[in-house]
Amino acid sequence: MSKLILIDGNAILHRAFHALPPLTTKRGVPINAVYGLVSMLLRVIQDLKPTHIAVCFDEKEPTFRHKEFAGYQAQRPPMVDELSSQFEKAKRVLGVMRVPIYSKPGYEADDIIGTLAKLATEISKLKNVNEVVIVTGDRDILQLVNDNIKVYMPIVGLSSAKLMGEEEVVEKMGVAPKEIPDYKALVGDPSDNYPGVSGIGPKTAINLIQRFKSTGEIFKSLSQINEGTRKKLEEGRENAYLSLKLAKIVLDVPITLDIDKAARWDVDSKDVLALFSQYGFKTLTERVKKVGKELDQEKQMTLI
Repeated sequence: MSKLILIDGNAILHRAFHALPPLTTKRGVPINAVYGLVSMLLRVIQDLKPTHIAVCFDEKEPTFRHKEFAGYQAQRPPMVDELSSQFEKAKRVLGVMRVPIYSKPGYEADDIIGTLAKLATEISKLKNVNEVVIVTGDRDILQLVNDNIKVYMPIVGLSSAKLMGEEEVVEKMGVAPKEIPDYKALVGDPSDNYPGVSGIGPKTAINLIQRFKSTGEIFKSLSQINEGTRKKLEEGRENAYLSLKLAKIVLDVPITLDIDKAARWDVDSKDVLALFSQYGFKTLTERVKKVGKELDQEKQMTLI
């Protein structure tokens, strides 16, 4: 069975940077986020047994969401230099591992992941990709979960992770994956700084979605809603639809998935080992050798 892993590079690098203690190269250059990304990649390979891997990143340019809403993510402080300086190093590691990288100006990594996941499921019959697993700590991506797409989400730092299917998403969020944008249309999202409907909290939002299933149907059914909640919805209609647009992951970013290229990854090549030596990754060097050996043994077993 073939399996495509899509990694949210920004989310994992951020998580690694804050979860791991400071780590530098021999020249004193910060490297802990890169270390964490590689560590997570190796865990994913061992736990999920992927056949195909790709990593997605944000671009520096503003996205369409910033153009739609000037306050989008406005409360977030600038990325510290100790983290921002590690992105190119991370991409260099992925390059020597032959893991393809995807990004697109104007879109977030979530949009790239959503589009690639959709493309992968569309070509699954042609290329025999039976399952897509997204690796991220960002809960927004849970809206993509369905029969063919799951999310592998770190729980505590990078030390443990959980594979999220549709049942796990409902348990965590209180609504089905496809209803998450509608949930955020009502309650907003403080982390991305968009409003939702003032006065509507999670419990009320879940109740409304369970009754009416979507934002559109909620507003079509205002006469069936109690007066206090109806008034809040009427006053917050514009913000609700704005938040819905901001919350929805785009599934038609103009990019092309090279599924064959995603199958050519190699974690323990000479180039990888040389770069790890340069970065001072002694423990990771032993880990990639071990993983590489395990992969070779699995291939031999498949041939027998």
